Amino acid sequence: MDSSMAVSSPTDLWDRLTGLQPDPDLWVVVATLVAALVVVVPHPVWRVSRNAITIAHEGGHGLTALLTGRRLTGIRLHSDTSGLTVSRGKPHGIGMILTAAAGYTAPSLLGLGGAALLAAGRITLLLWAATALLVAMLVMIRNAYGVLTVVLAGGAFLLVSWLAGPQVQAAFAYAVVWFLLLGGVRPPFELQAKRRRGGAGDSDADQLARLTHVPPALWLFLFHAVSLCSLIGGGRWLLEV
Repeated sequence: MDSSMAVSSPTDLWDRLTGLQPDPDLWVVVATLVAALVVVVPHPVWRVSRNAITIAHEGGHGLTALLTGRRLTGIRLHSDTSGLTVSRGKPHGIGMILTAAAGYTAPSLLGLGGAALLAAGRITLLLWAATALLVAMLVMIRNAYGVLTVVLAGGAFLLVSWLAGPQVQAAFAYAVVWFLLLGGVRPPFELQAKRRRGGAGDSDADQLARLTHVPPALWLFLFHAVSLCSLIGGGRWLLEV
């Protein structure tokens, strides 16, 4: 471990968590943007990297279910990058609506929140918060593939948080946030394409339509609006180094 990152007391731990870290050079920000594009745009790579977006998607469903008073019973992540989050409670009402709407918006909103933390110099806080969320999610995973993907993701954050130097931490954090912002844009377009071909009849947009009597197309518009606005706003914050 880098001696500058050593923690000798709870006070040091708190100072490390809440302290400010210097912004990386602009070339690092641009390089991490390019790296994120490389894992989001080409379809063969996206088929693998999309697993991380699925973690955020299902995590958004699960966290919102808990925050709205529903009982979260389990989360499954599948090798085809699909997922399933099961919660119990009233099958209608604002809690169910928010839970259903949280999936497609979660990656982009997490990216936007991450961009805000990075713009404020809170790189370590971002890494530790992400690790904590992944650990909490792991408790609710109900299949082996899901456990594997969440453990790998959480392990990456943990290793970088504890063993890497400040520059590596900054590059990793910026790459993750760029990936969430860019990766959050693709799934709504993919859903739109599936629905145009007559598929995805039980998608989040269709469930929301049944819950609210608002057409699925308007929910798709919301998903697009959240992802694109998050990318624009978060991207501006990240590039203001």
